[in-house]
Amino acid sequence: MAGRAARLVLLAGVATLASGSQGDREPVYRDCVLRCEERNCSGDALKHFRSRQPIYMSLAGWTCQDDCKYECMWVTVGLYLQEGHKVPQFHGKVSLNAWFWSTVFHTKDTDLTEKMDYFCASTVILHSIYLCCVRTVGLQRPTVASAFRALLLLMLTAHVSYLSLVRFDYGYNLAANVAIGLVNVVWWLAWCWWNRQQLPHVRKCMAVVLLLQGLSLLELLDFPPLFWVLDAHAIWHISTIPVHVLFFSFLEEDSLYLLKESKLD
Repeated sequence: MAGRAARLVLLAGVATLASGSQGDREPVYRDCVLRCEERNCSGDALKHFRSRQPIYMSLAGWTCQDDCKYECMWVTVGLYLQEGHKVPQFHGKVSLNAWFWSTVFHTKDTDLTEKMDYFCASTVILHSIYLCCVRTVGLQRPTVASAFRALLLLMLTAHVSYLSLVRFDYGYNLAANVAIGLVNVVWWLAWCWWNRQQLPHVRKCMAVVLLLQGLSLLELLDFPPLFWVLDAHAIWHISTIPVHVLFFSFLEEDSLYLLKESKLD
């Protein structure tokens, strides 16, 4: 959890260089989608689409318009390959994922699922900062941890309110998450380094932070999906699974250490 924000720090460095989704802007793609929707997404054609649509796709909210975008994406990819060009990116967005809403968002991209994905990602980072505060300060000064928790809740409320009620600003959201993510990473690493001799198990926490920061390089890569299924973002998700197992191991050893210390007192 602590290392998750390292990904944000790396993303910030290239945010201004991102060119968006080239495939979405291609005239051939846009014209293909328009013609497909006119041909298939109304009247009897729409009824036919719905009648042959698998139940799992219907439950996921997959629409005729989504199907047109998907089919036209492959048409455009085929044309790029025929001309010897690199495969363009489609529907690209920087997604800062919390586990549940990340799954929902990747299943069906809507305004609601996108916002919940972004908001929950911010919550994860703030919660990690709170846990770091409790571990490093709060055990000796509970009132400080309580006051800090109230501050973080106020920050989260203000952040969500602005994005929901004023304007959903991707640039501001990224900058805010990078700022709190940087605090999160530096705080955890500083505490681990300071206690590396007394608490050998903190090296696992340091490894988690550094590994997730290294794996986040996958988020900066943009290559055609392997076997047309696994793109860089999907590989990043898969790669982080064992890292979280390592973080759980750190939490377990740290909890046992604290339990032993409490018995000695």
